[in-house]
Amino acid sequence: MTAEVQVTMRGLQQSEALEARIRERVAKLEALYPGFIMRCHVVAEQPHHHHHQGEQFAVRMDIAVPGRDIAVNREHSEDIYVALRDACNAARRQLDQHARLKSRKTHGRRRAREGNNG
Repeated sequence: MTAEVQVTMRGLQQSEALEARIRERVAKLEALYPGFIMRCHVVAEQPHHHHHQGEQFAVRMDIAVPGRDIAVNREHSEDIYVALRDACNAARRQLDQHARLKSRKTHGRRRAREGNNG
């Protein structure tokens, strides 16, 4: 099952290269958690245009998984690709944590059933 992926760019010029990198990073997350990610919305933006402070970029990821929505926000000055990398790494950590918790709950229920049968 392939997740529905939506990419939005705000305050940035449309970039096929950036969109391709976003989709590539989401595909890597999907490969790590096959069938687990149902939907992913990624927003890449340049929220503030303060020339005296340099460029500021932000990436937000909203990921729908069974029983929960995961939201990640990362900002970086000067490089949208670094903000994307950091957001994907943070999403991976949250997906790991959610998968472990879900596994413990499932494993705990299985043990309870096996204990009642023996």
